[in-house]
Amino acid sequence: MRIGVLAFQGAVSEHLRAVDEACGRGTAIPVRKAGQVPLCQGLVLPGGESTTIGRLLESTGVGREIQEAARSGVPIMATCAGLVLLSREIEGNLRVRQLGLMDITVSRNAFGPQRESFEADLDVVGFDRPYRAVFIRAPAVTHCGSGVERLAQWGRWVVAAREGNLLGLSFHPELTADMRFHELFLEMMEEAK
Repeated sequence: MRIGVLAFQGAVSEHLRAVDEACGRGTAIPVRKAGQVPLCQGLVLPGGESTTIGRLLESTGVGREIQEAARSGVPIMATCAGLVLLSREIEGNLRVRQLGLMDITVSRNAFGPQRESFEADLDVVGFDRPYRAVFIRAPAVTHCGSGVERLAQWGRWVVAAREGNLLGLSFHPELTADMRFHELFLEMMEEAK
């Protein structure tokens, strides 16, 4: 299996490493230009700055390829800014060009600025023990459509959700040694075969 990691900015090397560690039976590749997405059986949209990534997705044509891949059933895991880009709606959005794939509304920087980053133990649907999540200037899901499964919450916020082949996370699973979200993503890829 080939898993593409969008490589415009963010924790790209950490995601490549995490995918390789969790997978063991596939290859993680950086995606920087049009033509690479159709070669992948799964995609990761990492964190970074959603406004900048959104512009690059549009100007390179990679965004259109991601939309086509998602609509054809290719699994996508989106973390932090990736979650913002995956969303159908962003509260107060004036600048971000999102992909509009997942039936959710998000609030950017819901937990405050970078200096208010934190870690928290989450109870996750399907996990046998809490998951220690790293939140860095994180967004949160404020509304889920009827087809969206809420996998984890922190306080009143939904911070992990799934809709079919789309997995959206407010936090950074690539920054921990706990590979359960990457393993879930790989299971989604197996299901999609």
